[in-house]
Amino acid sequence: MTSVNEDNIMAVVQRLVDERDIERVLFQYAFHLDAADPQSMLPLFVEDLYVAYGPSHGATGAESYLDVLSNDKTGIAAFFAGTSHHVSNIVIDFVNKDTAKVRSVLYAWHKYYRDRPDGIVYAQYHDEFTRTDEGWKISRREQKTAGTENYHAKAHALVPTPRTQKTS
Repeated sequence: MTSVNEDNIMAVVQRLVDERDIERVLFQYAFHLDAADPQSMLPLFVEDLYVAYGPSHGATGAESYLDVLSNDKTGIAAFFAGTSHHVSNIVIDFVNKDTAKVRSVLYAWHKYYRDRPDGIVYAQYHDEFTRTDEGWKISRREQKTAGTENYHAKAHALVPTPRTQKTS
C-alpha cells in the first residue's frame, strides 16, 4: 500500500480516478451487452481491439467485433432473449500511467430464444486497458471460464480459468 504524503498526493489521486474510470468501463460494457446494444459497446474499446470469448469465438478490430455482436444468427440480440452480466472482484495493475492489466470475475445469466433451460457462465475477464484522448478503453479482452450450467457452448469452445492442478 502506498502511504499518501505531500510529495505523492496528486499521483495517488490520479491513480484512484483512473481505477474508478476503468471500473466504469467494465460496468458500462455489461450494461450495454445486456441491452443488446453493440453500437454503444464499441466506444469502450480501442479501434484495433482484440476480444476472445473462446478459441474460436472473438474478433480483432472494431468492425469485426461489431459483426460478431450483431450477427443475425449468433449475435447477442439474435441468440439470447435476455442476459444479465455481473462483474466483480476487480483487480487493476498499472503497467505504466497509460496501460493497465485488469482482471475481473463474471457471472452471466442467459435466457435463450429456443426452448431450453437458462444458461449460466462463471468466468473471468482478463483485460488490457489503454488510456486514450477519450479516456480508458479496453484494448484486449480474454474470457476464461471456470464453469457453466446449461450453457450452449461446449467445453472445447471455452478457455479454462488459470488454476493450479493438484498433484498426487
